Amino acid sequence: MIKGSVLRDAFISAANSISKQKKSVDELNVFPVPDGDTGTNMSMTIKNALPELKNLDDSVDAGTVAKVAASGLLRGARGNSGVILSLIFRGFSKGFKGQAEVTAENLVEALELGVKGAYKSVMKPTEGTILTVAREASEKARETLLSTNDPVLIMDEVCRQAAATLEETPKLLPALAKAGVVDAGGKGLVIIFSAIRDVFKGGEIVSDEAEEAPKKVTVDDFAAVVGKFDTEITYTYCTEMLITKKKDAADASKLRAYLEMIGDCVVVVEDDEIIKVHVHTNNPGKAIEKGLEFGYINLPKIENMKLQHKAQKKAVEQEIVSVKPEKKYGFVAVAAGNGIEALFKDIGADCLVKGGQTMNPSTEDILKAIMQCPAETVFVLPNNKNIIMAAEQAVKLADRKVCVLQTRTIPQGMSAMLAFDPDADFNTNRIEMTSAIERVSTGQITFAARNSDYEGHSIKQGEILCLENGKLSFIENDVSKGAYKLTKKLVKGDSSFITILYGADVTESAAQALKDKVSAKFSNLDVNLINGGQPVYYYIISVE
Repeated sequence: MIKGSVLRDAFISAANSISKQKKSVDELNVFPVPDGDTGTNMSMTIKNALPELKNLDDSVDAGTVAKVAASGLLRGARGNSGVILSLIFRGFSKGFKGQAEVTAENLVEALELGVKGAYKSVMKPTEGTILTVAREASEKARETLLSTNDPVLIMDEVCRQAAATLEETPKLLPALAKAGVVDAGGKGLVIIFSAIRDVFKGGEIVSDEAEEAPKKVTVDDFAAVVGKFDTEITYTYCTEMLITKKKDAADASKLRAYLEMIGDCVVVVEDDEIIKVHVHTNNPGKAIEKGLEFGYINLPKIENMKLQHKAQKKAVEQEIVSVKPEKKYGFVAVAAGNGIEALFKDIGADCLVKGGQTMNPSTEDILKAIMQCPAETVFVLPNNKNIIMAAEQAVKLADRKVCVLQTRTIPQGMSAMLAFDPDADFNTNRIEMTSAIERVSTGQITFAARNSDYEGHSIKQGEILCLENGKLSFIENDVSKGAYKLTKKLVKGDSSFITILYGADVTESAAQALKDKVSAKFSNLDVNLINGGQPVYYYIISVE
């Protein structure tokens, strides 16, 4: 049997292991759009449980360990892969409940419960993903139980099967086979399961040293340099990134020179392996795009400094404290960009959660906003497909009725809110808002974060990607040309409105020129231009 202290150490080791190897998992992502990568999301999800796990002493029982871990993962869940991982750990919590030690039967049942919960949470489960790896590993566990009652041997077979299934994922998903990679989420799960098994077998706990630990550049050193700047805000976005240098990377002074052209408060510190970057700029996308020329970017961070001062005043209020409902309905929207945030506020959003592409908020982030919404029933607008599952997990933790609308883009979220009728009942509103989501078409213009061979497209890093309702439509070399061409594709015979939201990296004159061109082409339609201020996307185009 597995003691509680051993289970605790195994979970800690698993968190450290995926944290160290998250880069290798991130690199398996085949879709080239900048996003909250799988390895990073899984790492951030499980690491959320570390503080409480480390506080458990050696006398702890297995049931308590599993409960603490599951709670931490649930609240910290980010992205679809993070949510699925949290549900697998919820299976551990259910299977080990009330157990001082883990038996073979407990382990098998826990894996089965986790897989069942994970599949249930996904509207359309796709085989060839982390789900398949978890399911076949669980089935192997049940089979192995027929010949042994040793949980260590069972976990060993679980890892063997998980690794074998992972190698088969390209046969189930053509996109993986085309790219020559295995599923990223499945790879992350294999890493986590393997670390757990190794501790079960008496191995040492994986240390918590960072995967790309710098030899000379420390976080404290970097923070000390950044902290010397004064607090006057000339540029809106504080942008940071850690670049793992490629072998033929140019001298970092060239990166510094470029950043000084587009911003201020520039800090570029490098050693043999990494470059740590800090810059205040109105063009965060350009900073990131330039950084990609020097190597692989880890955890880019973009923060709106003009809003931080207000946020600091409300820091105490950001704890999960329930606000007494004062009205029947309320809205929580996930958004990034001054203009987009203001739009959501203008059309009735009570609370905003900062996030979106590359910045997947956690379940806890969304829960805080729900609890701060002064309404009996709260509609949540994730506005990104990678945030929907995390929002749905928050429903189970809230003290009020919550409905997560399946909004995958900013325009869908706005259309849903505009369809809301305060005099209608809940079911009528849910139906009408869902219908509104289906009526809007969304175009997005961004850049390729990596080289990729995706859906018949040979994509080079830095090329302009034009997405139609979330799917890659075509590739361009010019942002404006891509936006105009995509708008033409989105307009149908019954279209009435076109809204163009331009991002932080687009000038007002360039956006106006695009609007004029679109207006000339579609003189019978209403065309609106709005400064969304969003990062990552040069343009977000809505057609209804």
